[in-house]
Amino acid sequence: METASGSMINDNCSSVSTRNKVPTVCCDETVFHIKTPETSSLRNSVLLEESMSTEVEESGFDRLPDHLLIEVFVRLPTSDWASASCIQKRCADLFRGESLWQVALSKRWPSVDRKKRWPGPIGRGSSKRRYTALYISNNIFSFSGLDGDTDELAGHVYLFLKEQLELSVTPLSYGLLHGTIIDQFLACGKARDTAHELASKVWLAVINSLEENEHTFHLLMRITKEWEVFLPYPYYESHAVQWRLFERLFTDFRDCLTQMDYYDVLSCAKYKFELIPPTWLGY
Repeated sequence: METASGSMINDNCSSVSTRNKVPTVCCDETVFHIKTPETSSLRNSVLLEESMSTEVEESGFDRLPDHLLIEVFVRLPTSDWASASCIQKRCADLFRGESLWQVALSKRWPSVDRKKRWPGPIGRGSSKRRYTALYISNNIFSFSGLDGDTDELAGHVYLFLKEQLELSVTPLSYGLLHGTIIDQFLACGKARDTAHELASKVWLAVINSLEENEHTFHLLMRITKEWEVFLPYPYYESHAVQWRLFERLFTDFRDCLTQMDYYDVLSCAKYKFELIPPTWLGY
């Protein structure tokens, strides 16, 4: 009797407990959880927290459409754009796209879209590149008083020359590279004197921006040796550019020069210039 009644009680308890279980599908298996007041309240609190966090994430910044975010970003100082692009992946995608740079161009330089394309080997490129070129022209060269075409063109020539000099592969000829720059200014209708002056300013700005590393040292050494060949005006290298090349070698890269290199460079400098500064002398 005790055994029979015990088994009946166990069967009844198991049937009751099975009715109180809530099936939940997880990893293609059915798992049963006992439905108690404690687990129900805990589950409700978790669901409430998840819904609240979802509402917070989807509110405010995330709900703004792309065109409004772009309007916000282009009104920030340019120095803050790198930080703004790191907020989240969506912001980085906007800075990699064309829409943001098109709006930035129209806001900063409203007349830029009305300018015609210029002839020559150095093109304009994307909206981001155009914005960078105009920014360089106004902040490095201070060409704000010139016409818009010259402003943008000088910035593009700067980017072109800097990219060519920073390549790991050596260009065929630095004189040919300089001639390309001169031809670009001449193709855009600039006078020979103006083309020579603009090319000199671009070369000086790029040389000053080069980092102090081994690549720059070998680059300056090659340029000083190659440009010993005389070229007709306006293709020859200006006096200011030649001086700055030797000045960087004798000041910034003095420790990189071997004794033989030092005397080779010094003989070239004495051949080009009448007077040599005392700071260049002495190995």
